Amino acid sequence: MPLPLEPTTLEGARVRLEPLSLDHVDDLAEAAGADRSTYGLTWVPDGTSATRDYVSALLADHAAGTVLPFAQIDVASGRAVGCTRYLDMHWWRGRPVPDEVEIGGTWLARSAQGTGINTEAKFLLFRHAFETFGVWRVQIVTDARNARSRGGIESVGASFEGILRNHRLVADADEPSPRQAAVYSVISDEWPVVRDRLLSKLGGSV
Repeated sequence: MPLPLEPTTLEGARVRLEPLSLDHVDDLAEAAGADRSTYGLTWVPDGTSATRDYVSALLADHAAGTVLPFAQIDVASGRAVGCTRYLDMHWWRGRPVPDEVEIGGTWLARSAQGTGINTEAKFLLFRHAFETFGVWRVQIVTDARNARSRGGIESVGASFEGILRNHRLVADADEPSPRQAAVYSVISDEWPVVRDRLLSKLGGSV
């Protein structure tokens, strides 16, 4: 079983990705509850109790070595406005850090969407994966129906790899049901081009 990855803070001009903790619960519950109209295809906890359970589950997954979760902190306000994480990590070379990761479990408060926070957070996660972990591949997976998410992933230069059928759970179903997942990736050879593209979208400042 892999050891838990060391929690780390990734600093940007708009967003700071902090190691997720129970200290973030109140901010996250408020962020998630302010306007839930854009969460249809993304599961986001609803209420303080559900948010505490959600954070506790992610911390347990981190202790088991399966994820590295972050709270997304709006630098301007200093408050947590969402979450993201590394997941589905793979070790091929026997190193203490992974050779392949997925960026996922991402959500932002409605008020933080369209502010550049998501783009900068993706940049910070990609950069850490490729330049600190030295991964070969970063994967992003989303519900195949989520045109907004897919457009955002494609805009950073990730390559579409195909649809995984009956892959994980549909977020907006009343009963558990499988979703059709669109899979994208960036590999290490592509990172310099993707890095420059993201920096251009961010106005050259992070």
